[in-house]
Amino acid sequence: MLRRVLVPLLALALVTAPAVAQADPRPPAPAQDPFYTPPTALPGAAGDLIRQRRVDWYPEPFRVFKAPVQTWLVLYRSTSATGTANAVSGMVLVPPIPWTGPGPRPVIAYAMGTQGLGDDCAPSYHLRTGTEVEIAFLAQAMLKGYAVALTDYEGLGTPGTHTYAVANAEGHALLDVARAASKVDGAGLSADAPVGVFGYSQGGQAAAAAGESQPTYAPDVRVVGIAEGGVPADLTEVAAYNDGNAGFSLVAGAAVGYAAAYPELPFADALNAKGRTVVQKVETSCIVELALADPFDRLDNLTTTPGMIKDPRWQARLAENRLGAHKPAAPVLLYHGTLDELIPFQVGEELRDRLCALGASVQWQPVPLAGHIVAVSVYGTAALNWLGDRFAGRAATPNC
Repeated sequence: MLRRVLVPLLALALVTAPAVAQADPRPPAPAQDPFYTPPTALPGAAGDLIRQRRVDWYPEPFRVFKAPVQTWLVLYRSTSATGTANAVSGMVLVPPIPWTGPGPRPVIAYAMGTQGLGDDCAPSYHLRTGTEVEIAFLAQAMLKGYAVALTDYEGLGTPGTHTYAVANAEGHALLDVARAASKVDGAGLSADAPVGVFGYSQGGQAAAAAGESQPTYAPDVRVVGIAEGGVPADLTEVAAYNDGNAGFSLVAGAAVGYAAAYPELPFADALNAKGRTVVQKVETSCIVELALADPFDRLDNLTTTPGMIKDPRWQARLAENRLGAHKPAAPVLLYHGTLDELIPFQVGEELRDRLCALGASVQWQPVPLAGHIVAVSVYGTAALNWLGDRFAGRAATPNC
């Protein structure tokens, strides 16, 4: 895995000028950085840029070398799952490699997998401290000359609780960072650039939601392909599968995220003493700590109300975020490990079936004998190459 991460970064450095880190201190955490706090009055339209700042991206935690990439920290307007204007942070990365292909430089709208719920888990912070785990795919995209627009998601870095696993909020944030990228002063990106949407796990959920909402929410964003993998498309199924299993901490995180997105949901008042302790831990944890927060537990052990998410209010909000309800306008590459231990393979198959029934262009790719992490490690590069074919104008090959 280390070789998979370092080789593309070294290649990127070799084709440009290697840059030695300056002696400046580690950047302040988001909670201590005023950049992440939005103004009281937000700009008038989703995707409008609120502010930008040139920053350095370090691919390793020792911060010895900074990546030879133009990097901007951005704060932009987006829309919550309930339709309220909000501010979301993210990053825009532009490689020094000139774009010589036809048309404007393509943009990858990149959705990270689960980072955690604490503000310090924001990808825009991890990239600057050299602690981001998904740098290999970012580097591969930029070696091809693509720009990357990356979202932190709602409430991750910015004030408030991260609306973890809420597909509709994630999809909006991802489409809007693509819009904001073209407005970054000095980035040289066009609002007419072809956009390829890429994400896995939570990122796959965001990518899928972006693809389904783009025709109505962001028809101005020229999405040409959506590469989504390991998608938790139906959280009712995912929660039932992980209740009592190793991935239960992610279920607790999703409950926190939904309660933050939809305040009418019965949650805080339903927690018992153990539940309050677990939630307090989950709300501030990044991925490693999150995974270890409360594995093999059950939701009923954290509440005074058995079957809390069977409440009609929970079921209505979960149904709103179930993917496969709207036809994406762009072709979809959907891939899933056959031995996924966190998001059952059948969840991916059912999403495929729903999208195909809508008449979507879907290329379905099982990844044989692959668990959750192995599937993206094995197939993530192929997913990026698939987006490259869409940028080149090649027709997709659906297999519904």
